[in-house]
Amino acid sequence: MSPYQLVYGKSYHLHADLEHKAIWALKKLNLDWGVASSQRLNDMDELDEFHLKAYKRSALYKEKIKKYHDQKIEKREFVAGDLVLLFKSRLRFYPGKLKSKWTIPFRVTQVLL
Repeated sequence: MSPYQLVYGKSYHLHADLEHKAIWALKKLNLDWGVASSQRLNDMDELDEFHLKAYKRSALYKEKIKKYHDQKIEKREFVAGDLVLLFKSRLRFYPGKLKSKWTIPFRVTQVLL
């Protein structure tokens, strides 16, 4: 028994041992190592292509959702004299939960296009 097996109760396999066992299993099953490795490379290429397609699909989905949400935003036109609230989106300035994210109303003095 190895010291590792005495301490942890299970045997330890080196990576070289596992690779040797894999080659031995291929030889036992009468498989060609070159064909198996090329098949594995092809599978890895297919997986990379699948990831790339999924990434492109997610990007298209995000574009569609952004376009949809942008359509729902109402166009607002302000004129001088209107009262508006300013929204502070930086949450780090608000350590308390009950503090408002809106500031006091401001009066519009000039509208730039």
